[in-house]
Amino acid sequence: MALNKRSQVKNFKKKNLVTYSNPDSAISDQFQTIKTNIKFLTEKRNNQIFLITSPGIGEGKSTITANLSVSMAQQKERILLIDANLRDPIIHTVFKLSNETGLTDVLHNKTLLNQAINNTGIGNLDILTSGNYSPNPAELIGHEWMREILKQLADSYDMILIDGPSVLKWTETRILANLSHSVVLAVARGKTGMEKAEEARKVLELAHANLVGAIIIEK
Repeated sequence: MALNKRSQVKNFKKKNLVTYSNPDSAISDQFQTIKTNIKFLTEKRNNQIFLITSPGIGEGKSTITANLSVSMAQQKERILLIDANLRDPIIHTVFKLSNETGLTDVLHNKTLLNQAINNTGIGNLDILTSGNYSPNPAELIGHEWMREILKQLADSYDMILIDGPSVLKWTETRILANLSHSVVLAVARGKTGMEKAEEARKVLELAHANLVGAIIIEK
């Protein structure tokens, strides 16, 4: 299962924004296919907010999300990428952005939402980084203000991609899954065991998440 079938990204290296540096490559073409499948889903349903998570950590999920957001933003659609992995954020590193102000600062009412959003200059891609460290990510993500923020953002963007933490390791991912219209599970072949992938599916099901498919990372 993955966006009507399993989508595979072969020969993919972590922390490589290949859809920007080499848009005509075979890997970029794979992201184009995934993007098309997601677009097909959004045309049939009211799916605008996508959470991308993984069963465990270190499976390449964040870099997959970053590349997919770039691929989407190269069209006319306005795309927002949110780094909701408050424990181990990496999106600001991938895009070489400051993380002094971001999602946590908005949730703590330390800054306005529009002041925390970064324009990347890559197509129509904006990024909301994770922001300053928060001692209790699950409580912060579970606050009603998070739901209100996503509602506000949905009015301004054609698509919102959320890079979330491991679904099996951290409870806030289940909250994010419930707040999102759809969830995509990223799994690394040779690293993510089938039992872990199945456990992740069950956890998302209990969270009443709309799991639409999986992206299999071939290394």
